[in-house]
Order: sequence, then structure tokens, then C-alpha cells
Amino acid sequence: MRGVLAAMTVTVLTGGALTACSADDGPEGSIDAFVAGWRKGDLRAVDFVGTTGATLSAAEVTRQLRELSGELAATPPAVARQGDPKVDDGTATGTITVDWTLPGDTHWTYDRQVRLTRKDDKWQVIWEPQLVQEKLANGDQLALRRDAARRGEVLDAAGEPIVEPRPVVRVGVQPNQVTDVQRLVGELDAAFRAIRPALVPAVDVADLPSRLKGAAPDAFVEVATLRDEAYQQIRTRLQALPGTTFQTEKLDLAPTREFARALLGSVDAVQADDLSAHPGKYVVGDLIGQGGLQERFDDRLRGSAGLTVTVERPGQDGKLAPTGTELFHRDPEPGQAVKTTLDVGIQNAADAALVAEPQRAAVVAVRVSDGAVLAAANGPGAAGENLAFTAQVPPGSTFKMVSAVGLLDRGAVTPDAVVDCPKTLKVQGRSFKNSNDFALGRVPFRTDFAKSCNTAFASLAPTLGGDGLALAGRSLGLEGQWDVGVDVFTGKISANGSPDEQAAAIFGQGKTVVSPLAMAAATAAVARGRFEQPKLLLDPAPAAPAAAAGLKPGSVEAVRAMMREAVTVGTATALKDVPGQPVYGKTGTAEYDNDPAHTHSWFVGWQGDVAFAVFVEGGGSSTESAVPIAERFLRALAR
Repeated sequence: MRGVLAAMTVTVLTGGALTACSADDGPEGSIDAFVAGWRKGDLRAVDFVGTTGATLSAAEVTRQLRELSGELAATPPAVARQGDPKVDDGTATGTITVDWTLPGDTHWTYDRQVRLTRKDDKWQVIWEPQLVQEKLANGDQLALRRDAARRGEVLDAAGEPIVEPRPVVRVGVQPNQVTDVQRLVGELDAAFRAIRPALVPAVDVADLPSRLKGAAPDAFVEVATLRDEAYQQIRTRLQALPGTTFQTEKLDLAPTREFARALLGSVDAVQADDLSAHPGKYVVGDLIGQGGLQERFDDRLRGSAGLTVTVERPGQDGKLAPTGTELFHRDPEPGQAVKTTLDVGIQNAADAALVAEPQRAAVVAVRVSDGAVLAAANGPGAAGENLAFTAQVPPGSTFKMVSAVGLLDRGAVTPDAVVDCPKTLKVQGRSFKNSNDFALGRVPFRTDFAKSCNTAFASLAPTLGGDGLALAGRSLGLEGQWDVGVDVFTGKISANGSPDEQAAAIFGQGKTVVSPLAMAAATAAVARGRFEQPKLLLDPAPAAPAAAAGLKPGSVEAVRAMMREAVTVGTATALKDVPGQPVYGKTGTAEYDNDPAHTHSWFVGWQGDVAFAVFVEGGGSSTESAVPIAERFLRALAR
């Protein structure tokens, strides 16, 4: 705090000479000039004498006032006269109210007595340190101590803390103990890369030589902060390296490094850009939320720091030291909890399903019965990127679930209606084909769905009209205004496009884009028979959740049956022997540029009361990427 405030100075005006108040004006004029000058840092309109009667210059009083104010000098108080002064035979006494604004908009307010004497036909203020505060003496300074509040907890659906203090080890290097800097860098890099699961982002030690060169010989130059379980994997390797040194402490962390990492965010030391962006709100050493729920609800979670104004006085060595005198105290106000709907077991299963995935990926799970978000896992990638909620990517053939709802709602098709599935289909000169160029011929629509026939769906696109696909998607919650508590992309559905665009959009290509959460919510809507907005927060509850909406029973019953066939005899047969209740689902492979070889991998489905979506960026075929992840997820749930 001292460092932040000391960098700021009180403005001293340099305008022309000001006129002091004469005795004929009465003592109130001198008091008013004093209180105004205190606030402005300009006391030239006031005549001063000391307690011995000696004349004092305004510049000297300004200097003493600034020194007495100490750490509060950068934020002078509001000062006001209270009533009229009492005059008695050439002396006068008035009352002023001093109101300091401390960090967090805390006010420290008190009254002081101002004594004046009449001399040379002027009312002069008798200057003494007690004018600033009654317990101050010459040489004293005000100091401000901040006591951090206990941070509120992020809770799971059971009300148990997700984030709580857990042991970490800060790995550092002491420059004067290093024998070979380049060898040390190589050994550290190899050790950090040996940690499993791999650290994301990886520890970068490339700048360590320059940092060591610029540090004091006995400094602790921090290299990385590791969870204790990660540190224990490489402890013996690190301790054997000359110059390494270690500090242990606890930080607020989730159960594992992967646990809903992007959704929860982290709690870290305040950085320089935070201090500059929010002057007066933070001080060096504060812990604040960075990303996810920790950042979105930082004010609620962080609470209010305790504040104590104390007196410091120079010691024999000339350095300021506490006197033990407290002038003002406000206890810390602990932060409030944020309660989520996350289920620890399901989140762990989702995280574990992505551990071996090299591509950026996401698994998001939603409870069918009430829309609660049970898990939001993100695979490799930027630590703060919540791909599960905010990705904007084509859904591929998983969107046939949405298209089927629209087609059945309009009566354009029935599950048993024969819909030809040729190898290719041309629409306005644009050629559409199926994965690996397969053809099914004239088969029931349910088979087209289970086997994921693009050409069959493309041939049905005209029956939906220009906005039929968008209307079907909106009935399942896509494109909605959701109040989830964090950023979420609910989708953008192609509408009123050209015939070839409509043909592409009906099987999840074209201009349609979604997020994994949006598709998980749509899947849950099909499973339950009505749309309900996903909910992530129980306290504070969403202020304006999207309204629920029912679906046509006949349509969703038919789609459920077809999604079961996709697992038993269609493109997701790898899931038909997963333990537990029957699995329903739809695979999807989505081209995302003009190269057909570049595809995202998808799977959406549900088992019992858990609906979910799996997305793998650039994952290729769904059967090679998304479906195996779904299988790992479901088998973990069964354990």
C-alpha cells in the first residue's frame, strides 16, 4: 500500500498570491480558508502561528500536513466547518469535520478543534499536529494497514467447496548457487515436461538466464508454481540441480489441475495491469480472480479487506516504526460463496475422458431433468478458454437431430417413410456426398438418420422452407438469450439462404455454428420433451433465465428412437455395450474450411439423466475421435 500511495503526490497550486482574511471578516473566514486549502494542498490564504506564538509560513504548514498524512497524503480528506466559532477576547475556537476516503470507499470521519488567535488585525490559525488527528505529534505519520478478507468459496451442487487451499511448491533458483546456467535450463525444462498429465501451458524457462543475470545474487528467482502432486513427480530431479530452491504454501485451487479449469478460473496475485486498470481497488499482494467464475464474481468472492489506520514514528535509526496506536479499524468482511450445479464425479469423468486427447476439445454435460450443468471440461489449449461454452463451430451431422425435429414437426417425413440415400446429390450445381462416398439407396428415414446420410437430408431441405431449420433450432433453445452467469454462445442457425445453402445447413454445414453447451442443451431438450435453459449457478441465481418451451411429443419420441438406433445399428455402435442405461446419440463430422480433409469431430447424446456433447477441434472422423471420448466418459460414470 505504501508503495502505491507514495508514488502519488499532493497537487500544490502555483497561481498568484491569495488574499488572507482580516480580523473584520471574523474567524470563520480563516477556518473556511484552512479547510479549503487542506483539501487542495494550497494554504496560502491562511495565516499561521505555532503553539508558541511564532509565525509559520504556509509552505511550512503544507509540508508538515503532508508528512503527518503519511500514506493517506495522496487522497486528502474532505474537510468542512461545523457551525460558527466561539470568540473570546482575541481567541476563537471552531469545529471542523475531517472525512478521509479509504480504499473500498470506506470513510473515516471525526471532528477536530481549530484554535485561532487575533494578531496584526488578522485571525491566525494556531498550527499543531493535533489539527490532523488528536493523537498525532511532531514527526508522526499516518499509516494504513489492509487485512485481506477470507475469500468466498466456489461450491459444487452438494454445497461442498470446489476451490479450497491446497499445497503448492514454488520452484525457484538462487543465482549465486548456479554452476552452469545453460545446463540448469535444460534440466529444468526436461523435468517439467516429464510431469503427467502434461502442464498446459508448458513452463517456459527460455528467459531464465537473463532473469538470473538481472537478479540479486541471493534472490529467489521463481521459475514455476506446481501443485504438490506434480512437484512430487519430479522432486528428486529438481532437488539435485545446483541452485534450485523451494518455497511451500497453499493456494486456492480446484481438486485437480484439469477440474473445470476454464470455467472456474483461478485465484492469483494481482498484476501490474490490474493495478493500473482499477486504481485504488487493489494493492500489491492482493489475490484476485483471473478468468471464469473467479473473475466474473471476484467482488462477491473477495469480500472487503479490513482497514486499520495507525501511527508510525521515526526510531533511533530514522526509519518509521509502528507505535501501536490504532486510530481507525474496520474488520474484514468475508466474501460470499458462489454455488454451482457442478457434480464432482461427472466433472472428473469428463476431465479424465480428455486427458489423452492431443487436440483442443470439450465435454459438457447437462442433467436432463432440470438443465443443471454437471460438467464443463476443456482439453489442451489456452488455460482460460472455455471452448465448451463459447466455441462457434459448425455442428456437422449432430445437427440432423435438430433437422429431424423440424421435418417431423412439419409432417414432411415420418421415421418409416422411404427417403433415397444416393452416393451424391447436386443442388444448384453444388455436389453433396456422404462420408466415404457410401450410398444406402431407398431406405426408411430412420435408417438415413442412424447411418447419417447427408444426401437424404439434403434432398429434404426444401420441405423446411427458408426459416424452418432456424425455427426447429430455436424450439430447442438455440440462438436464445441465456442467463447462465458466464459467457456462452447459444448458436447461429442458417436461415433464408439459397437452395444449396439450405441443403448444406440441414446436415450441420453451411453458415450454422454452435457451441458444445448449446448442443448439449438441445440434446437434453429432445430427451426431456421440452427446452429448459441450462443453469450453472444456484446462488446467485440467474436474474433472467430464458423461458422453458414444450416440444411436440410425437416428434421428439421419433427422434429419440432414431438416436437409439444410431447407437445400436448406426454410426455409434461402439457405445452400445457401455454399462448402465441405454445410450442415445448422434455422431457428427463437420468441415470447417474449403478442405474436406479438415473436419471437426462431434458426438451428442444422453444416458439416463445425463445429456452431453463431445467436440474435438480438427478431430477428423467422429468414430475415431469424439465417440471414443464419449465412451471413456460414460464408462467412467459407470464406475
